[in-house]
Amino acid sequence: MNHNSLIEFERISVMRGPALALDDVSLKIGVGEHVAILGPNGCGKSTLIKTITRECYPLLAEGSSVRILGQETWNIFELRALLGIVSTDLMMTCTREISGRDIVLSGFFSSIGIWPHQDVTSEMIDRAGRAMSMLEVSHLAERLTDEMSSGEARRMLIARALVHNPRTLILDEPSVALDVSAQHELRLILRKLAQSGIGIVMVTHHLSDLIPEIDRVLLMNRGRIVADGPKRIILVESKLSELFGRFLQLSERDGYYNLW
Repeated sequence: MNHNSLIEFERISVMRGPALALDDVSLKIGVGEHVAILGPNGCGKSTLIKTITRECYPLLAEGSSVRILGQETWNIFELRALLGIVSTDLMMTCTREISGRDIVLSGFFSSIGIWPHQDVTSEMIDRAGRAMSMLEVSHLAERLTDEMSSGEARRMLIARALVHNPRTLILDEPSVALDVSAQHELRLILRKLAQSGIGIVMVTHHLSDLIPEIDRVLLMNRGRIVADGPKRIILVESKLSELFGRFLQLSERDGYYNLW
């Protein structure tokens, strides 16, 4: 089994309802790579992520193939344990009265919160503790989610994704609904994770989400990948202005980029 590639997509197209959300996309991402997928809303970024996590399936077509971690077929629960997934769908579910520790432990069961029939082992509690400590939220273990700030809850969800020691962390619009301070804290945490050796694949339309450790950027528009390469070559005003459909100015400071 080829473990060097996280994904190998050959000429895949995906429908979402009547619309073609991914249009003949070929893409290879290695395990441990730090990659950002950038583009306007509706360009197909989230569909690309959902194809990696097997929530969306490509159309059957000649010459089209999907391999994830070297395999074409997967038990979806085994696969999701190898990919630490933090999606906007998950963020919406974190509004109930669940303690921080239970949010993190629920990563073992692909649920949100812990239910009576789930058997939590002492090893799981240890691993959840390590993940919370890595995300600097150990002090919130007993706190209920509705008493947490959105930034704290977001870090709990990332800890939930880390309990399996996944090969790659997959982040869908990680800074959505976070205030400036929480965005800053999140970036520092993601830098720490990237430096620890975990792969990061991030989908976003905010350039400021791109931590300095991300060295490869893909631009997506209308279901296609329109550019893919090293960050310093891809992040230029002309390409980004074309992508977002208006003239934009780019500034860079301490390895972070911003658009005006």
